[in-house]
Amino acid sequence: MTASSAPDSTAAAGQISYKDTLNLLQTPFSMRANAKHREPEIQAFWAEQRLYERLSQQNPGEAFTLHDGPPYANGALHVGHALNKILKDIINKTALLQGKRARFVPGWDCHGLPIELKVLQGLSSGERAELTPLSLRHKAHAYALEQVEGQKTGFRRWGIWADWDQPYLTLQRSYEAAQIGVFGAMVLAGHIYRGLKPVHWSPSSRTALAEAELEYPDGHTSPSVYAAFPAVELPPALATALEAAGLPAQAATAAGGLAVAIWTTTPWTLPANLAVSVNGRLDYAICAVAPAADGPMPAVSHLVVAAELRESLESGLGLSLTPLLAVKGDALEGLVYRHPLLERTSPVVIGGDYITTEAGTGLVHTAPGHGVDDFNTGRKYNLPVLCPVDEAGNLTAEAGPFAGTNVLKDANPTILSALEASGLLLKQERYEHRYPYDWRTKKPTIFRATEQWFASVEGFRQAALDAIAAVEWLPASGRNRIEAMVSERGDWCISRQRTWGVPIPVFYHRDTGEVLLNATTLEHIQGLIAEHGADVWWERDEAGLLPEPYAAEAAQWRKGTDTMDVWFDSGSSWAGVLGGIANGTPRAPELHYPADLYLEGSDQHRGWFQSSLLTSVAVNGQAPYKRVLTHGFTLDEKGRKMSKSLGNVVDPAVLVEGGKNEKQEPAYGADVLRLWVSSVDYSADVPLGPGIVKQLADVYRKVRNTARYLLGNLHDFDPERDAVPYEALPLLDQWMLQRTAALIDAVSGDFERFEFYRFFQALQNFCVVDLSNVYLDIAKDRLYVSAATDVRRRSCQTVLSLVVERLAGLIAPVLCHMAEDIWQNLPYPVAEASVFERGWPTAPDSWRQPQLEPPMERIAALRALVNRQLESCRSSGSLGASLEAQVQLELSEGESTAALRSALDWLASSPHPGVDNLADWLLVSQLQQGGSPPAAVLADTSEDGVTVRIAKADGQKCERCWHYETDIGQHSAHPSLCGRCVAVLS
Repeated sequence: MTASSAPDSTAAAGQISYKDTLNLLQTPFSMRANAKHREPEIQAFWAEQRLYERLSQQNPGEAFTLHDGPPYANGALHVGHALNKILKDIINKTALLQGKRARFVPGWDCHGLPIELKVLQGLSSGERAELTPLSLRHKAHAYALEQVEGQKTGFRRWGIWADWDQPYLTLQRSYEAAQIGVFGAMVLAGHIYRGLKPVHWSPSSRTALAEAELEYPDGHTSPSVYAAFPAVELPPALATALEAAGLPAQAATAAGGLAVAIWTTTPWTLPANLAVSVNGRLDYAICAVAPAADGPMPAVSHLVVAAELRESLESGLGLSLTPLLAVKGDALEGLVYRHPLLERTSPVVIGGDYITTEAGTGLVHTAPGHGVDDFNTGRKYNLPVLCPVDEAGNLTAEAGPFAGTNVLKDANPTILSALEASGLLLKQERYEHRYPYDWRTKKPTIFRATEQWFASVEGFRQAALDAIAAVEWLPASGRNRIEAMVSERGDWCISRQRTWGVPIPVFYHRDTGEVLLNATTLEHIQGLIAEHGADVWWERDEAGLLPEPYAAEAAQWRKGTDTMDVWFDSGSSWAGVLGGIANGTPRAPELHYPADLYLEGSDQHRGWFQSSLLTSVAVNGQAPYKRVLTHGFTLDEKGRKMSKSLGNVVDPAVLVEGGKNEKQEPAYGADVLRLWVSSVDYSADVPLGPGIVKQLADVYRKVRNTARYLLGNLHDFDPERDAVPYEALPLLDQWMLQRTAALIDAVSGDFERFEFYRFFQALQNFCVVDLSNVYLDIAKDRLYVSAATDVRRRSCQTVLSLVVERLAGLIAPVLCHMAEDIWQNLPYPVAEASVFERGWPTAPDSWRQPQLEPPMERIAALRALVNRQLESCRSSGSLGASLEAQVQLELSEGESTAALRSALDWLASSPHPGVDNLADWLLVSQLQQGGSPPAAVLADTSEDGVTVRIAKADGQKCERCWHYETDIGQHSAHPSLCGRCVAVLS
């Protein structure tokens, strides 16, 4: 709706310009957003007014805490950051408008390997050689702060409101001290222990990893190996049964006799083999072996395999396997076999339900130093935890002839060659499967037993599951996801062999290895870190770190060198930020524990949601959050993951500020980015690409132009002076306020449920359909042509002012810059300097008149029918503007037209016929109901008992209002005007 839609009437030369007598749009609110310059101006206004600070601390309502999950302080912001932070900002701004004290403290995760690697990459080899742990920490600290500042600038440019001058950083002294407090409370509760256990180990990073630090890329293949382990000793019962079946024990245990068949995808672990595990309840077959067809003679005469897998193994191994004896797995326990590559013997043992017949042979090669199930089975049988692999992934001397080979490079082929030479390799092939990679280096990990610190999840697993049940998960499937993960997870390895992190504050006796970790040492170290920061652990020797009375015997103790898992860092934020621990003081008094809401991507069920839950439950017995809301990931328009190699990455900075060539990459502004966030159903993965951005920009322009039209028609309106009381408003105006009330109610519910995409749809429908296509389309004659102070115009302006103020409030959480721009351009005084001070929009009960909707829907359908006929006349060239037309309506009797007849009676009974009349609503000059058809019908149609005929209007075109009237020329002062316009001018 623009000023160009108004009648543009200019009389002949020397006569009056009737255009100057119209009430045309006047507003400084530009049609073009000029967002690149205007949005920063608006942000400067907010800062000058200290708007966020005042509202978040002085609002009269309750406190609302959306606790920020810390993004990692490394790299440029991407659209995933935008989705996350803008969602949070929409929720916080809504809470502020509702009068709540929504204080948002943004955070950053600042420790860990990626930052350490970035620092190292920036150094020369000489500089690296001179690097000390402390100097590395200083460089990492500076790098992290630099990254925080860069990301902070981006977040602020998107219009995010937060305590930007007081964020929480996991490297802050107060935060690190609170984290030590969480660790200490878990130690004293008996939840922390040190043990030799297999953990996910990254040879490329040389450190242990947590589950959340793993990823599983597609397409990983490993060498799949079937091997025979020759039996050297049989349990008595099995020996007897075999003899009865025709295989004497002496033959079975002789060279080339009986062997157990195993399968593995990690041949490099074979030097660490200490057992073969079977499932005691499974059926096994002892089979006579012969070559299939013309195949080579196998090196053993008999093999033990799972009975259910015998047939598939026959074809897979290319062997004939003839069953000789069937036994349960229990009967195999105690069989002793010879290692195929090393000089040692090991037993067959009973494993757990992890041994199945889904793949392999049903017998599992067991290396307690290289697998969790293997470790647990080995512990049951008191097997040693053999781990002949160093931190770089090289086999050690304990691996015998394979020492020095690397498990991810040459160990597998070397071991396979040796196995083949022994004659005990049954088969090898490539096997594609899910395999864990280090999420930072993108290289494979291994299981490796090392001395690590663990949180014993078993000690509080049920409490964690109970806490999950007490939380509201949105969507509800989030509960199932985290429940399954917590139910099945093993103990949490919390130690890392890195320098850049929070130290595990433990001391080891130099002679005995005894651990010193108690309430006294914990409290002392926590105090030192609170005062000096975690650097103190590296700055001081043991004498400077130990409390009395231990300081006197400092020479006996060695401080630990491990740091904490970064998930323990961020998972302690409920203590370091929200004050959820006795000695963890919250940064902002408006924050509370547990938080009202955590909001992150769905991957955080295994990450921050879980680490926060486990630490909070271990210390306080409850979850750190009341509600958890999750969103999906960002994809391109074809549903593909964004990647530089595909060239489908949408850079939010370019979207907002424009690219080098602004014709190709225009500056859309932060509000278009925010509009995208509100438009998607973020519970699933969400698309973004150039086509979507253009569509969003079109929607943004429609909303902006609608607001401009409302503002432009209010330039001479003052509500205090000119407003028309509700009860004196015409039906059309009352309907518009009913639609506004319905919008407010719908959007309020959408925001309450966090269903912002419904708001997006409702906003579009309201601006395009209710306002532009119906109300403003009909109203332009009232606004432009009426006398400035005519009640016909003032009643419309009353509605426009009521609508534009509420529209600004409703869009404020999403289109915050446009909402403020609208508010700053209201042409009359209001009490509030900012739209955010007005509060959440409300509608008086008097506006809620749902009975106005059905008759308006009937008349809207009639308008659509008439418009189709007018359009066909325009297309054929027989008619121009709709005001050139007259319309004749005929309604048949009967049920099909009863509702429309009732609607037309309702309209005809309005006490305001100057506004509520069908001709004006249809935008035609004349309307006839019933009677004889016009003389020259240009188009006619009948639908559902309604006949519409279009003809040229009678009379001539008024030069001012463009209506066709029969009294043109009857007014000597204005011979080209109709009587209505003459009256306005007089």
